[in-house]
Amino acid sequence: MVLYVLGKRFYSAGHEDESFESFTERYVKFFDGVDDLFELQRGLNNAFAYDLVPAPSVVESALRASRRVDDFATSVRIFEGIKEKVESDKQYQQYLEELAPIKEELGLLTKEELEHSHISLRKEASCLMQEEDNKPFEIPKAFDEFFGNNKKGTGQQQNQQQQRPGRSGGRPEPPSPQPPKTNILLGTLVGTYVVYKMTEPSENGRELTWQSFRSSLLDRGMVDKLVVVNRDMVRVYLRPEALSLGLNQNQTIYFSIGSVNSFENALEAAQDELGIPSNERIPVTFRDEVSLANALIHFAPTLLLIGTFLYLSRRTGAAGGGGGGGGQGLFGIGKSKAKMFNQESQVKVKFKDVAGADEAKEEIMEFVKFLKNPAAYERLGATIPKGAILSGPPGTGKTLLAKATAGEAGVPFLSVSGSEFVEMFVGVGPSRVRDLFATAKKNAPCIIFVDEIDAIGKARGKGGQLGGNDERESTLNQLLVEMDGFDSNEHVVVLAGTNRPDVLDPALMRPGRFDRHIAIDRPDIGGRAQIFKVHLKPIKTSEDMEQLSRKLAALTPGFSGADIHNVCNEAALIAARHMKDEVSETDFEQAIERVIAGLEKKSRVLSAEEKKTVAYHEAGHAVAGWYLKHADPLLKVSIIPRGVAALGYAQYLPKDQYLYSVKQLLDRMCMTLGGRVSEQIFFESVTTGAHDDLQKVTKMAYAQVTTYGMNEKVGPMSFHDPQAEQQFQKPFSEETATLIDDEVRNLVNGAYDRTVNLLTERKEEVEKVAQLLLHKEVISREDMENLLGKRPFNEVTVYDEYVRKKVNVWIYCLENEQSLTYYLV
Repeated sequence: MVLYVLGKRFYSAGHEDESFESFTERYVKFFDGVDDLFELQRGLNNAFAYDLVPAPSVVESALRASRRVDDFATSVRIFEGIKEKVESDKQYQQYLEELAPIKEELGLLTKEELEHSHISLRKEASCLMQEEDNKPFEIPKAFDEFFGNNKKGTGQQQNQQQQRPGRSGGRPEPPSPQPPKTNILLGTLVGTYVVYKMTEPSENGRELTWQSFRSSLLDRGMVDKLVVVNRDMVRVYLRPEALSLGLNQNQTIYFSIGSVNSFENALEAAQDELGIPSNERIPVTFRDEVSLANALIHFAPTLLLIGTFLYLSRRTGAAGGGGGGGGQGLFGIGKSKAKMFNQESQVKVKFKDVAGADEAKEEIMEFVKFLKNPAAYERLGATIPKGAILSGPPGTGKTLLAKATAGEAGVPFLSVSGSEFVEMFVGVGPSRVRDLFATAKKNAPCIIFVDEIDAIGKARGKGGQLGGNDERESTLNQLLVEMDGFDSNEHVVVLAGTNRPDVLDPALMRPGRFDRHIAIDRPDIGGRAQIFKVHLKPIKTSEDMEQLSRKLAALTPGFSGADIHNVCNEAALIAARHMKDEVSETDFEQAIERVIAGLEKKSRVLSAEEKKTVAYHEAGHAVAGWYLKHADPLLKVSIIPRGVAALGYAQYLPKDQYLYSVKQLLDRMCMTLGGRVSEQIFFESVTTGAHDDLQKVTKMAYAQVTTYGMNEKVGPMSFHDPQAEQQFQKPFSEETATLIDDEVRNLVNGAYDRTVNLLTERKEEVEKVAQLLLHKEVISREDMENLLGKRPFNEVTVYDEYVRKKVNVWIYCLENEQSLTYYLV
């Protein structure tokens, strides 16, 4: 049993008569409640302040507290405190034996045990390092050649290197990074050392002040001569007697001066004061020295600029190596960036891949026939048209048709964007035009395709430029010269694509440059069916391709080729999203809705009142169109939010119609106003949901009055001039403008009153449709027929005639298919 009480002193303020058992109990209770490091250290200071060794229970409680506050160092200090209190090492060991369970439980160590563990770890680390040192040095892969071990590879490594270029007939691996060249590294090291030695201060040099020079050297007669270097520094040469004073004669001593005159005056005054005769005075010479290091520092900015210029030149050459002229670096900035496509490997598009543009293909086929067999035309004295403009809305296949021309003709195809001729440097655009045509002549027969030519071909003097001699006009002038300059027997055809043929310069559009203007419009229902057949080929579906393409063509009036490709892709994505094995007809219908109205906003939760307003709004559109003879046939009505701002929409199927009468336009306006009128009839006030409808109605009304000449008071006049869109002055007087506004207002108000009368008369039908919309959210044409009966007009829908004519089902006729009409709420 360890003796804990030493018996010298036992005193605690307020506890003078306290027994050892009470002391132990009090500190055990104190340490069990400690959660703060500061309180723990204060309690330990008090507990170890007495001339006694605390009981193991007190120490155990203190050790637990040290772990609780996460302070390992305090536990070590507790053991050190015990070691100081006990009378012998034997008693200390007995104490540690009693505390062994708590040490093992908490993972605690004494100071001696910590030092022993550190020594063991150092020994293990030393052994591991010795083993690593005994291992042969493994050279990294990329540095074999650098370390000179490229000839000592094993047979296995050589086999691996031989197998690396072609891996079992697959694609070859990319080349491994080149190791650093030994000559470059050595040259860099030598150059760095030379520059350092040139710029470092001299080891034998010693700089003095004028006072030190005079007191230490001049007054003692140790100066042999003085050399003024570059008029700002004086180099001191010592006499041989300086060796007796411990000075090194080979050491260079110098001091700086402010000016030569002040130095000469000070030196003369000092020698006069020392009484040195004139024939024994210190000789002074002047010398100008040029330091190579200073010269390098002086020319460093110029060298840096030259280096930067060369670096950028090489970078430009590397970045543009695949282009038309980028491989010549910065000096090749005037070279054309046109990409050449080889007819054998890169131009795979044929005319069979272009659908829905039969007339354009026929017109451009003559280019192909001429490039294939020019002699058949030239023997009769004919010449190939020098160029053709492909114009039309975006996505109609202008670029695709140009590539098909190159693929069918089997000639090189140069493709360039109009914006690539415009750069920040003056003269780059004309230079690239010259280089483009020079390249085309070398590869004749050849096709040049300039996409978005309106970037450089806009009419001169327009576009807001105050000066006419800008970079864009210079590029256009060079293009005009090149197109009218090369001979027709060069067999070079220029094709250009644009969405804005109306803004091009008339000199560019005249015969002799772009002889033919090929308009590629959105396809009709037959053209859309052909395009669907092309894009449905890679789609996995079990539907009848012929029937499916005809139905989808009828459901997508006004779609371009790009829109149709997007529909097919969206249908495949929807089917994949639902983990289907093939794409069904429902997926295509959902894809059409996705392209027209946007994605369903399932997260946009409408309140009951808003949902009711949207339902009655859409019901007003549907019922008004149902009872108006010239309104487009209804396909679907929905109150599911879609897109950015559409809370509901009504989808119609207009037909390919190019002429509209006054009655047809009036019915369209009334149908468009049906949503706002329905809100007025069924609710106390209208909402902002008719914003899009009112914009459409206003636009149609102004078009009738100012463009189509359909107003009696304004008369048969049209104020619309596409060439004068950028003019700030209106082509009519203020009085006429007031008359136009009044007539437009009367026209819209008349259509509004007509719609109010119609929906008031059909109020019950609107109520039925709205309630069905609230119940189903989406209703179709069949639902409308079940509720309201068939439309009170004799009609034959083009949809049923085109899609179902093979099964002789006679239903309705599609009346307008030029563009989809849907109304936003």
